[in-house]
Amino acid sequence: MPSIHTNLNNTSRKKIMNEENQLKELPVVAIVGRPNVGKSAVFNRIAGKRIAIVHCEAGVTRDRLMREVSWQNKRFTLIDTGGIMNIDNETIHDKIDAGIRVQAEAALKDAKIAVFVVDIQQGITPMDKEVAGILYRSGITVYVAANKADTEEFDVGDADFAQLGFPVYPISALHGRGFAKLMDKLTKDFPVVSEEEAKKDNGLCVAIVGRPNAGKSSFVNKLLHAERVLVSDIPGTTRDSIDVPFSVEGRRYTLIDTAGSRREARVDTAVERYSRYRMQESIERADIVVLMIDVERGVGLLDKQLASEIVEQGKGCVVVVNKWDLSTVKEKEYSQTLWQGLPFMSYCPVVFMSAKSGFNVNSVIGAIDYVASQSLATLPTGLLNRVMEEAYNRTPPPSKDGKRMRMYYCVQVGKNPIGIRVFVNDPKRVPASYKSYLVNCVREKFGLEGVIVYIQFRARSGGKTADEATSKAKSGAAKKLASRKPVPTGETSMSAMKKRRQRRQQAGYKIK
Repeated sequence: MPSIHTNLNNTSRKKIMNEENQLKELPVVAIVGRPNVGKSAVFNRIAGKRIAIVHCEAGVTRDRLMREVSWQNKRFTLIDTGGIMNIDNETIHDKIDAGIRVQAEAALKDAKIAVFVVDIQQGITPMDKEVAGILYRSGITVYVAANKADTEEFDVGDADFAQLGFPVYPISALHGRGFAKLMDKLTKDFPVVSEEEAKKDNGLCVAIVGRPNAGKSSFVNKLLHAERVLVSDIPGTTRDSIDVPFSVEGRRYTLIDTAGSRREARVDTAVERYSRYRMQESIERADIVVLMIDVERGVGLLDKQLASEIVEQGKGCVVVVNKWDLSTVKEKEYSQTLWQGLPFMSYCPVVFMSAKSGFNVNSVIGAIDYVASQSLATLPTGLLNRVMEEAYNRTPPPSKDGKRMRMYYCVQVGKNPIGIRVFVNDPKRVPASYKSYLVNCVREKFGLEGVIVYIQFRARSGGKTADEATSKAKSGAAKKLASRKPVPTGETSMSAMKKRRQRRQQAGYKIK
């Protein structure tokens, strides 16, 4: 099957390197604080939907979560960060904790305002004071959100946080208390955005899915030439779905870096279940999906499950084989093995790359653009009918009960995925194998690599099959016959005939 070769590489590389990767058009607000103070809950409350995973376990959020949100027609970019722990560099031993701090500091560099979330029920902790020191050195505007003030009796605790030197606002992310006052103050200098600007297209949405440690986050970082998402050798480092916007020569994209998914039977924590759900949700809202395969582990059961979900959702797909620098076989040989494991995905283009070395990384964008253009293709009705007619004449469908499906005409009824409606005499006479045959014929003629093509069979008249129409006709004829008076037979018939002759004679008719 087709692979995206290096003829796309140079163009894609030039486009990406000549553009800023991050979109910084809107004011940026960063949410920071120590672990388990409710930063993600505050993020979800401001965003108006459950985006970040909220759990009592410390350190659930690790990467920067970004969303465009609005308050009173004032739009801004909201960033959720992981809890800052062990912020003294000399005491950092855990790679993930160190990475979380790097991501939080990067968010502060981009931000205009910081929302410093604290726990009003616990009061000030030494870690809060150290986070405050980082915020002082950043030089940005800071508002303290004293969270978990679920009732008015907790509001008196805000006086303790005044010593931090920032304005304090008691809030409750759980109940929404105090958010209006905080948001009015936070956005008072933000420009009002018109409805047209607010509805601005965010571009192509691309979800990256695969098993843990397949290299999804490494690919994002290498593509953007920045440590945008957290990467480590520990499986399951990424726990949430991270939206990463960027642009290429004016074209806007949003990459969704998803958590590595394990088989459902092996998901043993609530956080993993939330991560798996967010991954499935990312596939649903994506325009194109990148299925990343680890060349060392090959195609596993989970890869097949993810591929099935992509097909079920009707999404265009690019298969990316990562860590190609470790492979000892050629592309053609590996492709045969790949499609043996994923035979129902053989229509997808495949890119062999190495996120670590950067080999073919930029070709993935070229493949994504190609599949996106195919998913929006318009199939000329005349040509489509000729293709279907030729396929029918070349290989007619098998007969059923001595009768065969007849094809009349067809039209395109959908894009992304490509939908085709075929009008026939009886849809029930079309086996699944013949439907697959017609799909392959359409692909062969129009290309449509990486795109789901589905065919609907409909009866030409009244939406009823031929059998249903015949059955209805027979039923109508039977009712008509049943309504007629029965014809007399035997003695009864002779008696009836005599009575009719007598009535006719009495009426003056001449009887021969």
